[in-house]
Amino acid sequence: MDLRKLKTLIDLVSDSNVSELEITEAEGKVRIVKSAPSQATHIAQPAVMVAPVAAAVASAPAASIAPTVAEAAEPDGHVVKSPMVGTFYRSSSPDAAAYVEVGAQVKEGQTICIIEAMKILNEIEADKSGTITQIVAQNGQAVEYGAPLFVIA
Repeated sequence: MDLRKLKTLIDLVSDSNVSELEITEAEGKVRIVKSAPSQATHIAQPAVMVAPVAAAVASAPAASIAPTVAEAAEPDGHVVKSPMVGTFYRSSSPDAAAYVEVGAQVKEGQTICIIEAMKILNEIEADKSGTITQIVAQNGQAVEYGAPLFVIA
């Protein structure tokens, strides 16, 4: 299970009324237990708990969580950002043509990509008219909320 998924699960448990969550997948089993801060010193830590998982996320190598060159450089133009967490797709199916290419003219409201979230395909529309100058996200890449997808000039 990747670190992003673990962090999302930890955040979901901490923000909800759920006190314990256990998930079994092909890669293994994860158990997240939420406890009150005053109880934390009285509980013996099992092999997998929120604290060790959070520490693993916090101690991840800096290279794996450092922004990429494309994210670090401020692009010229309007940046279309992801409105949700999901998987970025440039076309409606693997054998279909991409919605837009670099140099394409787009109008506000025109579909420019799809983000799949929880097995639902969400069409993402251009929020500004102009010319696509850069496609930041890679096809099939997992994107976070607010991640840059396109640059429109």
